Amino acid sequence: MSTVADVIAALEAAYPPRLAADWDAVGLVCGDPAEPVRTVLVAVDPVPETVEEAAEIGAQLLVTHHPLLLRGVHGVGADTPKGALVHRLVRGGTALFTAHTNADSADPGVSDALAAALGLAVEGPLVAAPLPALDKIVTFIPVGPSITAVHDALSAAGAGNIGDYSHCSFASAGTGQFKPLDGARPAIGSVGRLERVAETRLEMVLPRARRAEVVAALRAAHPYEEPAFDLLELAEIPSALGLGRVGRLAGPEPLHAFTERVAAALPPTAWGVRAAGDPDRPIERVAVCGGAGDSALGAAVASGVDAYVTADLRHHPASEHLLAGTGPGRPTPALVDVAHWASEWPWCAQAADVVRAATDGNVDVRVSERRTDPWSVATGRTLTMNDRATMKDRA
Repeated sequence: MSTVADVIAALEAAYPPRLAADWDAVGLVCGDPAEPVRTVLVAVDPVPETVEEAAEIGAQLLVTHHPLLLRGVHGVGADTPKGALVHRLVRGGTALFTAHTNADSADPGVSDALAAALGLAVEGPLVAAPLPALDKIVTFIPVGPSITAVHDALSAAGAGNIGDYSHCSFASAGTGQFKPLDGARPAIGSVGRLERVAETRLEMVLPRARRAEVVAALRAAHPYEEPAFDLLELAEIPSALGLGRVGRLAGPEPLHAFTERVAAALPPTAWGVRAAGDPDRPIERVAVCGGAGDSALGAAVASGVDAYVTADLRHHPASEHLLAGTGPGRPTPALVDVAHWASEWPWCAQAADVVRAATDGNVDVRVSERRTDPWSVATGRTLTMNDRATMKDRA
């Protein structure tokens, strides 16, 4: 039978914790990793409604996108709202796991699910997340047992890891030359005499953050008093990881029709779906960002898309964005603003599929359909196309 730890391993493989922002709180919030799992519930928010649903269906694990304890706390007393949820989960035997900004930047991640819901063929990330910076170290070792010793020392210090492989290296044969000077204590040869030695050239990659440790390991393990080595900074590698996605519709459609497409694809909310731009503007290439996407507005402009779909856009940035599009050059993208919860809800099905695949269908995985968007009431008259025309005439 699958355990909480098994499900967590699958989710962290899909949404690596290293992708989480440094301010974020992801991973296991409460629960015993060794406990068996028969039912899992996936939801956007860890709130009373989803905790209650998890208890109703007998779920041993609740997986959410948003963290419960994002900011540091000194206790989880049951007399506080969040502490009460933790106690309820523990009493009900339900573990809580969160994948937040790591799921935002994963490939596929939150924005891939949003893009798929809208019928977009994804081209790549909107804001690419750079892969960890890499160096390459190249050194020259006399033929013999020292080669293994140096190789093992570099590997232990963090060099030679490529994907799921360790101790990766390339070696080639050559001839080294040196002449020890006064004061030297050569391991091979003698002072004042030119030496030529059969050597192996050893090359290994390493995380740039481990540079000091790898160089120290080389100096400690190398038989030469002054080992020769090259340390090269490798070029940044393009990545499919990152915030948001850019994609393309099967064919262009006017903004008003695209806005209807978005509304039909996402669960209904009091917030609804609203767009900013010419209603008849053709939309084909689209950027999306699940959750609050203000920070990626500049990237959406730079990508040259026709529209940008996200949540929580503010009045002034949106107004200034539209104003910028009235100048010379390509118009800025139309904006389509949706409810934060609705933009991230498609991810729940993606995460559920991750768990199903990892547990071979032996775990009952369900997606919560309870609306946990905080906005619950909408009222007032909605702007229509005729209203817009009338207001324009009055202006």
